[in-house]
Amino acid sequence: MNILIAPDSFKESLEALDVCHAIQSGFSQVFANADYTLLPMADGGEGTSAVLSYVRGGRWKEVLVNDPLMRPITAKYLLLENETAVIEIAHACGLHLLTTDERNPLATSTYGVGELIADALDEGVKRIIIGLGGSATNDAGLGMLTALGIRFYDHDGVPLVQGGSALAHLSQLDISQLHPKLRDTTFEVACDVTNPLCGSSGASAIFGPQKGASPEQVALLDKALSHFGDVSEQHGYQSCQDVAGAGAAGGLGFALMSFCGARLKSGFDTVAEAVSLPAHIANADLVITGEGRLDAQSAMGKVAGGISQFAKAGGKPVIAICGSVDKLTAAQASHFDIVMPSIQKLDSLDKVLGSAYDSIETTASNIAAAIKLGQSLEQI
Repeated sequence: MNILIAPDSFKESLEALDVCHAIQSGFSQVFANADYTLLPMADGGEGTSAVLSYVRGGRWKEVLVNDPLMRPITAKYLLLENETAVIEIAHACGLHLLTTDERNPLATSTYGVGELIADALDEGVKRIIIGLGGSATNDAGLGMLTALGIRFYDHDGVPLVQGGSALAHLSQLDISQLHPKLRDTTFEVACDVTNPLCGSSGASAIFGPQKGASPEQVALLDKALSHFGDVSEQHGYQSCQDVAGAGAAGGLGFALMSFCGARLKSGFDTVAEAVSLPAHIANADLVITGEGRLDAQSAMGKVAGGISQFAKAGGKPVIAICGSVDKLTAAQASHFDIVMPSIQKLDSLDKVLGSAYDSIETTASNIAAAIKLGQSLEQI
C-alpha cells in the first residue's frame, strides 16, 4: 500500500514535516510494510520555503537586510534549480520582527523585501516565487521598490522617507536606476487574499489595525495608498488598485503586479504545482492530510481542502487529521473519507500544543487500526 502524507503545519506547535513524521509513526505501528511518501505542504505563507526546500532541495542564502523599522537583520531565501528563488516576505518585514509597542504602519517599510529580491536578481534568477503574509507593513511596496532602484519624490523634489504615510506626498517617480535584471524576471506571488488596495475592504482598513493603526491612521493610510495608485497610473504603470490581491501584505500585492508584472495565484495552488502534488496523488493508494484547525475556510480553500479536491479528482480516499474540527457542514465534511481531531483530552493550551506530536501519532495509529479492523471484517 502506498500512503501519501501531505499535511500543513499545525500552527504554534509543529512544522509540516514534523506532522508528517508523527502520522507515519502512528500508521507504521499497524501498517509496518506500507510505502510512505512524506510531502509537507503549505499555503504560500509561513513555512512555504521550508516545504519547498525539503521537497526540491536547493540552497539557502542569508542576506543582511533592513527590518520593517530599517534596522539591520539577517534574512534568508531559497535558491532552487532552474534559476528560481523563493522569498517569504515575512523574513524581512514580518510582524513577528516587532514588539507590540513597535508596530507602526505609518512608518514600517518593505525595504528589506526589495533587498532580498535584488540579491536574488544578482544571483541570476529568472523566476521568483514570493509568499505574501505576516507583514508588519502598509507601504504598498514603497520600500521594496526603493530598494530595487526606483526613486520617489514629493512636490519639492525631496526623496520620500520610508513608510506608508509618506505616499501621501508622492509627486514624481524616477526609474532610471531600476535594477537592470528586473524586467527579465518572472514573478509568481502566492496569495490567498482577495482585497483591493483601498476602500472599506482594502489593505489599510482590513489589515491596518492588527499592524497597530488607529482608525485615524487607517483613514490616512488608505488615502495615501490611493494617491500612490493614482500617481503610478499617471506614470504609465498598470492600473491594479482594484485587482483582487492588490491589498495583500499592506499593498505589496499592488506593487508586485503594477511594477514587476507579477501574477498572483492561490498560495496552495502555487505550492501544489511546485511539489508536483498531482503526480504524488496519482501514485498513492491512500492520502492523509491535516492542519491545526479544520473549519469551513480550511475545507474550502486551505491545504486540507486543496488536498481533498486533488485526491477526490484522482479517485483516491483521503483522511484529514486535525488538532480540532470546527463548524464543518455535512457537505464540507464529505470532501474527506475520514475527519479526525487529534486532541486527546481537555487541557491548557500550552499543554495541548506541547503534546501535538504524541496526539497526532496516537490518532494516526487509531485510524490505521480501524482500517485494519475493517479489512478483517470484510473477510468474515
